[in-house]
Amino acid sequence: MTRIAMWSGPRNVSTALMRSFGARPDCAVVDEPLYASYLAATGLDHPGRAEVLASQPTRWSSAVAALERPSGKALQYEKHMAHHLLPEVGRGWLGRVTNAYLIRDPAHVVASYAKVRGEPTLEDLGYPQQVEIFRRHGGPVLDSAALLRDPAGQLSKLCAALGIPFDEAMLRWESGPRDTDGVWAPHWYAAVEQSTGFAPYRDSPAPVPAHLAPLVVAAQPFYDELAAHRL
Repeated sequence: MTRIAMWSGPRNVSTALMRSFGARPDCAVVDEPLYASYLAATGLDHPGRAEVLASQPTRWSSAVAALERPSGKALQYEKHMAHHLLPEVGRGWLGRVTNAYLIRDPAHVVASYAKVRGEPTLEDLGYPQQVEIFRRHGGPVLDSAALLRDPAGQLSKLCAALGIPFDEAMLRWESGPRDTDGVWAPHWYAAVEQSTGFAPYRDSPAPVPAHLAPLVVAAQPFYDELAAHRL
């Protein structure tokens, strides 16, 4: 079984990309398997917190062990939020997966994140964690804007870099929820549940609140390091 660990930050197209891989008949998908351990360790009060804690292992080691059990499919796609990789989470297992990275321009991430949380930190955005993994393990880097501009082209490149064949099924999927969606889906996945493919790219401005401008500046070098290796 080939395991693909896709590391993304928030306010990206990570759930649509999970839908894309889930449309492959040879692929099992796992939705944010470290979420419960992240909530348990941080004590953060996210929507549906109790349901998340009840639905997944709350110890990172147990979550990783669950990921390493055979899925019955040739591929296993793991949608990871990079900020879930807290300092206390062991890193040894990262050498046993094929790591990949989904990135987005920091100004757009911060502008979008500010609408749902007023004071995000650099760690909340996941850029340092993505760079940490990339420096140690490498792997393909996919930019979300490029993916939306040319889904077929970018997915073909991604699959080639992952050493797997591209499947046209990745471009379209049925609307609606999935059994593989996390229990938090009712709070966050409404748009994706209505989708049947990647949304068209919209080149809109990123109105970053003035008090968060320094956060964009802090995130930019991490993004630039990853973007230099994008597909």
